[in-house]
Amino acid sequence: MELYKFLPKTNCKKCGKPTCMAFSLDLLQGKVKVDDCPPLLEPKYKKQYDTLKEILGSEEGQQKELKIKLDEDLCDGCGICVTVCPVNARYCPSSLSGKAPEYPPEEHQLFQVIGGKCELLKIEHCRRLESGGRERECRVCETYCPREAVKIEYV
Repeated sequence: MELYKFLPKTNCKKCGKPTCMAFSLDLLQGKVKVDDCPPLLEPKYKKQYDTLKEILGSEEGQQKELKIKLDEDLCDGCGICVTVCPVNARYCPSSLSGKAPEYPPEEHQLFQVIGGKCELLKIEHCRRLESGGRERECRVCETYCPREAVKIEYV
């Protein structure tokens, strides 16, 4: 969201993305550069352009990979990430009512509590990777983890 604040928010599609939010996410991941947004090259957006260049620095345009880190020392196995994850809810209906997903795990399931700790099963099905809209900014697991054991970042 920090990068999005400095974009023109015109949703003009001149960059080839459907929205400025989609552009900001690709900017974060290093898939595009600040110069790929034509409105930012206009004089009236110079301050935002300069700010984005400063924030991104030398990492601008370098492809980054999504990482969801689970800190085992902080995780207490409460399972909240399992029940709040929209992907788990879609494919594991039992988690909608706060219950553990079926075992063995469904092929799209992201999280499961194993041996008293949460484990990430299949990051490739995360909404941040599979979706094309606002779902790409999903942070539900990180937001609701009471121990702050779940961290989402691009490395």
